[in-house]
Amino acid sequence: MINTRTMKFNKKYWLLLTGFLFPFFGHTQQAITLAGAIDTALRNNFDIRIAKNNVEIARKNNTYGVAGGLPYVAATAGDNYSGSDILQQMSDGTETELAGVSENAVNAGISAGMVLFNGFRVVATKERLSHLENQSEVQLNQQIQQTIADIMISYYDIMRQQNYLKIIEQSLDVSRKKLEISNVRDQVGMADAVDLLQAQTDVNSAEQLLALQQLAVEQNKADFLLLINVEKQFPYVVDDTIVVDKTLQLDSIMSYLKRNPQYLSAELQVLIDEQLVKEVASQRYPSLKLNAGYDFYQSDISKGSVSMNRNYGPTAGIALQVPIFNGFAYKSQQDVAKIRVDNSILEKESLVDVLETRAGNLFRAYSTTLLQIESQRKNFEMTQQLVNVVLQQFNMGQATILDVKAAQSSFENSAYLLVNLLYSAKVAEIELKQLTYSLVY
Repeated sequence: MINTRTMKFNKKYWLLLTGFLFPFFGHTQQAITLAGAIDTALRNNFDIRIAKNNVEIARKNNTYGVAGGLPYVAATAGDNYSGSDILQQMSDGTETELAGVSENAVNAGISAGMVLFNGFRVVATKERLSHLENQSEVQLNQQIQQTIADIMISYYDIMRQQNYLKIIEQSLDVSRKKLEISNVRDQVGMADAVDLLQAQTDVNSAEQLLALQQLAVEQNKADFLLLINVEKQFPYVVDDTIVVDKTLQLDSIMSYLKRNPQYLSAELQVLIDEQLVKEVASQRYPSLKLNAGYDFYQSDISKGSVSMNRNYGPTAGIALQVPIFNGFAYKSQQDVAKIRVDNSILEKESLVDVLETRAGNLFRAYSTTLLQIESQRKNFEMTQQLVNVVLQQFNMGQATILDVKAAQSSFENSAYLLVNLLYSAKVAEIELKQLTYSLVY
């Protein structure tokens, strides 16, 4: 089973986004780390708690007693009172008539039994219960990995939204500088009314967009708290830096797919169904049981020649049961169980195809996105420089406000694309590691 307390963040991860993306929120807010959020979710997640309970159920069922391999012991006791009239006529002509005869009968006993042989059904059932316990543990690990992946993707989505916010802030700064330059020109009688109106419109639009993006960030944060099952809503800070592991290789991913919890669960399901075939087949074999006990019986009679009757003593025996014919029911059940095994094998093979295809598609998206990130980062740096240069030219009257707006738009598009590429690469990385059961934090 996965040990979440020993998971640590990989220090070899590459930093792909620096320089222009910084935390937006103030230092007075509480910081939430990814590791802390995942630890909280693993403690509180309802699906994980249900999966843990299923593991405990399977563990308690995995005993020889449940499989039918241990002896059973039972005790019985009773006290019966009866009242009757007796009329007896003998063959020699004598006649006995008794009225109001009461009888009190007390009986008690203890019995024990044990299966000596039943076609190895006990062995097959115990094996099946062991496989069910292992499968429940695998399914718990699968749920843990799924929860970790969901938390990570949601956490990095907040980072993406905060980076959008930073882009809008920088664009708003450029718009304010345009307005400031236009106002200075207006004061000296050199301003174009169109430029002044355009600059003011750009500032107003950027401020509105900033408010909407702030709302989107706060909504994402509230949804994140709900995801980790934190009841109390509170403001908190999330880092803006998206870190991507660049070391993933397709060959190692494909070779590790057999560690995937879904695949392991499918393998165990095949073994479980094979044990069911053995259990059904055992019904066609003879069964041998050992029985033993100790019985006590005492009857007290108020009238008649016998006033008390008492029997007690041990009993022991062996019971043999041989199935001869039951309408081919056992054979039909065995044939159906074999078909279930075939279906389980087909489902496992189908799952392998699905996992391999998904891993291939994710890796292609991951590797292609990494290549795009390198070139896009250069584009982003150039658009930053372009905005600065055009803004200086606009200040000196060598560029129009439309030139500044075009450079500003190029900067925004380039920044948004870089952030989206980083987020897409991170999501692909998370899903690839989830497929290979190697997702850590």
